Order: sequence, then structure tokens, then C-alpha cells
Amino acid sequence: MLGAVNEKTLNELGWPKLCAELAARAHTPMGRQRCVTLLPGDDVDEARRRLSRVEEARLLARHERELPLADAVDVRPSLGRAQREGTLLPQELLQVAQLIHASDSARRFCFSQADRAPLHFELAQQLSELMPLARELERAFDPAGNLLDTASPLLGELRERARGLHRAIKQRIEELLKDEKIVPMLRDVYYSVRGDRYVLPVRAEHKSHLPGIVHNASNSGQTLFVEPQQLVELGNQLTIAQAGALEEEQRILGELSAAVGRKAPLLERDVEVIALLDESAAGGRLADALEAGAPELVSAAERFDLRKARHPLLVLQRKSAGVIANDVALPAPAQALIVSGPNAGGKTVTITAVGLSALMARAGLPVAAEPGSRMPLYRTVYTAIGDEGDLSRDLSTFTAHLAALKWILEAAGPGTLVLIDEIAADTDPREGAAIAVAALEKLVAVGAQVLITTHLEELKALALSDERFAPASVGFDVERLAPTYRLRLGEVGASSAIDIARRVGLPGEVCDRARQILGSGVSQVSQAVSLLEHERAEAARARRELEEARAELLREREQVRQERERLRELERETRAGARAELIEDLRKRRDEVSQLIAQLQAAPAMAQAVEAQRAVEQAAEDEEREQAREEDPEALPGAAIESGARVKHVRLGTEGVVLEVQDGHATVQMGALRSKVALADLVPISRKVAQAGFRKTAQERLKKAEQARPARLQVRVPLVDVRGMRVDEALRAVELEMDRAMRAGEELVHVLHGHGSGVLKAAVREHLQRSPYVKRARAAGQHEGGDGVTVAELA
Repeated sequence: MLGAVNEKTLNELGWPKLCAELAARAHTPMGRQRCVTLLPGDDVDEARRRLSRVEEARLLARHERELPLADAVDVRPSLGRAQREGTLLPQELLQVAQLIHASDSARRFCFSQADRAPLHFELAQQLSELMPLARELERAFDPAGNLLDTASPLLGELRERARGLHRAIKQRIEELLKDEKIVPMLRDVYYSVRGDRYVLPVRAEHKSHLPGIVHNASNSGQTLFVEPQQLVELGNQLTIAQAGALEEEQRILGELSAAVGRKAPLLERDVEVIALLDESAAGGRLADALEAGAPELVSAAERFDLRKARHPLLVLQRKSAGVIANDVALPAPAQALIVSGPNAGGKTVTITAVGLSALMARAGLPVAAEPGSRMPLYRTVYTAIGDEGDLSRDLSTFTAHLAALKWILEAAGPGTLVLIDEIAADTDPREGAAIAVAALEKLVAVGAQVLITTHLEELKALALSDERFAPASVGFDVERLAPTYRLRLGEVGASSAIDIARRVGLPGEVCDRARQILGSGVSQVSQAVSLLEHERAEAARARRELEEARAELLREREQVRQERERLRELERETRAGARAELIEDLRKRRDEVSQLIAQLQAAPAMAQAVEAQRAVEQAAEDEEREQAREEDPEALPGAAIESGARVKHVRLGTEGVVLEVQDGHATVQMGALRSKVALADLVPISRKVAQAGFRKTAQERLKKAEQARPARLQVRVPLVDVRGMRVDEALRAVELEMDRAMRAGEELVHVLHGHGSGVLKAAVREHLQRSPYVKRARAAGQHEGGDGVTVAELA
């Protein structure tokens, strides 16, 4: 949880002015009230959520989508009376209906933008659906706020009766105005209304000649306003009808007010949600006016890093053309930033811009800096800025400053930000510097982050010599006598007071004498500052060169990476081409096998074909074994194969060490593989055993076996030989053969997979069982090749 920020800090940083700017951009009364009373938040998650909601509002505005909130009104006072069973005025009831309409429009809008603004959608789900109440209220009134006759049957009846009595009375009184006996008694021929009663202007001397009730008289007393006796009864009936209608109106207003009172909690929540949505929209408009960016909100233990930062209030005062954007950061491992430079150079603007940005971050508002900036969510912010002298309390400026510093030293701690303008000024520079150094060391020791402005040479030296403190300086154009607001991190600034005095117009001899006095009294501290500044400048230059070299190295690394990627792509393309050639070769060989099968299907017996296939295989193996012995210069034809002997597998090309010899077989360790191999397949060798590996692929061995086939064997085997293939290659070969067989109208496909571990055989048979080409798959009979062959009967 974050702590509260005291009112002194808020005022010194200009928070009320910023809130007024925010409120001016709100569209509803409750939104403006919320903006004016906005305070830096006390919850980290809520700060992040509010910042994200403001960014959503900016996104909606960029897409020309804006919340329809302009008609919303703050009806909370009326809702309070309605809850206490008070009767609301017609205008208040219509305002409730207006709020319901605004709430419904906002709800539908946020629902329609749920993908683009999920936090608005989440908030809008809290808005109530009270349109039936709004329609009930609107049906009772006309646009001017008067109850309609249709508000209730009794009201319509009473009003109609009153209108009929009005007509009857007017008709009767107009008849009296035409009566020749009565006209001479009148001051003038007209009638009037006094106290809801129709009267005639009768001369005072004729009072007794016209019976009736006197309701009023003229100022002179010469004219009496008399309700003729003939109209009294009709007037009484009209009064009774009007009283009944008024009573019915009050009853209707009471019922409608009670209905509003029952929904008051929901309506109050709607007001709060609309105010929050309006505040987010106002925050988006303020951020656009500031050209602000949403900072990355980090923990208070981390450091601020504002890129192209500007003071928000200066930007809003339409001085953006003269506001210079600066990078302001607290570099690690420093805990304090000491800003020096001339008067009016922008030192105070710099530290207050950081402080105000910290408050805006806690309130969930984008800061006047570029996106990518980082701002810690400080627990609280303390300030000592401006002239704090108070004659009423008998406090000098320095004493008041010390009082503020004392309070900060007592309150500051981990996660706090402290801003002090001209620390320990307005006193003897040496004593002030000593106080300032001691105070800064204590603030840093308790874990606070500090920004100060100063002219004291001792503090400039401290910033250059102690890693806990980092220097920064602001510029001033002596020629124009105008601040540049340029902040230079890592440097200390001169006060330039004598130059400014000369430009202001102080006599030249005074300025020359001042410079002479300054030159003769330059302190050791000033000399040390100059030396350290020179060394720091050299270090900065070296760092720039190092950064340039690093950037060049990164560019070269990127070029190497791109070249490596190019070579990898070339390798992939080469391999893809080789694979395509291999696939084409495989297709041709499968076509050859298909032709063999077609020829063998005409053979007199499958047994002969199988026997021929075995003869071909045996001949190929013998030929390969002989060729391996002839080609291997390290082979030892006469050597005995015994335990410990180095041998090579003539068919696989794999080398290994014999572990055991028994019953015409040898157990051979070939790399990580231990296998039992017939002695006939092993050749003794003299050199060191090489890493286990296959000498030839299955495709190459098949080709060699075909080349080694005895010339006398002219019969080709009608089989798909998938021995030595991987499962996926074998299944693909089977599919291709079945495609060919189906096109050729053949009924059987024989798959030669051998026995091996049984994995390939199981995969082939399972695949054939699922294939839509196959009616039935079975193991071959002994005359067909046995269990090492699977026969697929095509559908």
C-alpha cells in the first residue's frame, strides 16, 4: 500500500492546477468533481489499472470512438431524498431518467468495444439495466416537466372536469359582460382572475347593486374586483376539482419517487461508474494535450528514468514551444541527484517535473515524457521548495527551510522521494554546505531517493566524488539572458552570476572587480570540482567511444548472424534439393518393383519367386561381404575372431570390439549398442575401432545387391521390400505400391518386411488393416515367404 501525500507537497508541486486542467476536460458534473478532488492513489494495482484504462480511452479516441456521457447528470442529492421517502420534483425525476439513458448508452458502447477496451468493458458490467424505470418516468411527463393527463386515470378525469368548469365559468362571465344592466356598473368591459376566481371590475359605488364576493380592490379603492354570485358555486366546484387534481399529482410524484428510492443504490453506483469512466476519458484528453506517454510503473526500490521529459504545467500553459524536453534519470548506484547551474536555468523546473510525474504515476495518469519511461510508485513524496519565510511566526527563510528539512529527515524512509530546492541556502556557505552534506547522507542512508538543487561547491564536489550521489546541470544563455532548460546528466554547472550581472547592466568596473576578487579567492573545493569535472568529462568521452565500439561490434555480430542464417538457408535448400532427387530415385525404383511384381504374378508359383528373392539376397550379402574384405585395407583375413578382437560388420560397416564368441556367433560392442552377430558377417581389423556408424544406407545396399545378382536369375520378386526403412518411409512405399496396383487392376500386394524387432511388421499390418484399399491383410503362407511377408488383398 502507498502512503498519503501531504497537502504542502501537493501545493508546491502544482497538483491542484493539474487537477483543474483534468477537470476542464471532463464532460459530466460527477466526472469534473472526481477530477478536481483527485489524489495520488494508495494502491499499486489500482494505479496500474487506472493507467491502462486511460490508455484505452486514448485508443478509443484515436479510433474516433468516444463514450456517450454528455447527458449524464449527478442525481445523488435527489437519490438521498428519495431514499428517505421524500417526494422529488418532476425535473429531478426526469434527470434520473436522463442518467439511466446515459448509463445504458455507456454500457452498450463499452460492450461493443470489449476487445479494444477490456477494462472499460469490465467497469461497464457494473452499470445497472433500469430502462423500464426510465420509460415509466418519461411516460408521466411532457418535455417541459409537467405531469401528463395520462399519468393516471383519476388525474385525467379531474383535469378534464376542471377544464369543463373553466369553460362554463368563462361562458357565464362573458354573458354578464354583455348584460346591459351590469355593463354600466363596470369600470371597464373585461374580466380578470384573482386567487383562481373569475371577477369583474365593479365601480365602488355600485357594490351593493351587483351581489357577489369582493376578492380585491384597486389602489385608489374606486374599483372593486367582484366575483358575481352567479359564479360562486361554479368557482367552488372548480376549486374542488383543482385541489383533487393537485392531490393526485402529489400522489403520482410520490409513487415515482418511491420507485426511484428503491433503485437508489444501483443509481448511485451508476453515477460513480460514469464518473470513473469520465475521469479516464479526461485523463486521455489531458495525456494527448501533453503528448504524454504511459510510463512503466516499477517498485519504489527502483530508479526513475524519464525520456524527453517536460514539466506538465509549462506545457499546458501553451509554452510548449519554449519547453525543452530532457532525459532525467537517477543512475545506479546513486540515490541522490544533485542539480547545479545558474539561477533561472531550470533547476527547480527539473526536480518539480520529476515530483509531479511521480504523483501522476500514482494517480494513473500518463506523464509528460516519451513511452518507455520508468517511474517508481513511491510510497510518498516530500518537498521543500520555494520561499518559506513566515513573519507571523517570526521565522526567517533559512529557519523555515531548516524546519521543513527537519520534518523531512524525520519522515523520510525507504520508498520515498525527497525534493529540496536550494538546500541549506541563505546562510554562511561553509556551514550551509556542512548541513546539506550531513542531511543528504542521512536521507540516502535511510533508503530515500533525493533530488536537490544547489549552488554550493561542496555539494558539486560530493556529486563527483561519491557514488551515492550523481551530478546534473542545467544551462543558461548569457547572451539572451534566457534559460535553455537543457539538462546535462553527469556534469556540474557554474552559477555564471558575474556574466548575468554584466548583461543586466551592473557597471563594468564592478563586474571586473568581482571577477578579480573571485579569481584571487578560488577555494580548494572549486579547484577540486574543476579537476573532477575534467576527469568526468574524459571518462564520458571514453564511455562514448566505448559505446560506439560496442555499437560497431553489435552491427558486425548482426552481419555475422545474417550471414549464418543465409548459409543455413542455403544448406536447407541444398538438402531439400537432394531429398527431392532421392524421392525421384525412390519413385523410379518403386516403378521397377511394380513391373517386377507384374512379371512375377504371371510366374507358375509364388514359392519360386520367394526362393528367387532369397537367392538374390544371399548373393548380394556374399558379394557385399567379399567386397568389404577386399576394400578394407585394415582387414585381417586370416586372423581369428576371439574375445577382445577388433572387428567390422561387413554389411553394416559398423566397427566394434568382440566381447564373447559362442556357437558361430559373437557378441560385439558397437558404440553404445551391444549386438549378437554371425561370425560370417564379421571381419577382423587392425586399427582402432571407429565411432559406430552405418556404412551404407538401406537403399545403397539394395542397389548393390541388385548389381551382385547372378546373371542366371532372371525372375524378379513381386514384393514391396521395406526392410531397413523407417516406419514412415515404409508406409509411404506401401501406399505408392497400392496406388499403382489399384490403377493396374491387380488383386494382391506383397509386402516384404522381415522379422527384426517386430515393430516394422506391426506398423505395416496395422496400416493395411486401416487402409481403404485393402479388403483383407494376412501373413503370407510358407510357400509365399512366411511371416516375414504380409499379403494385402485389394478391395
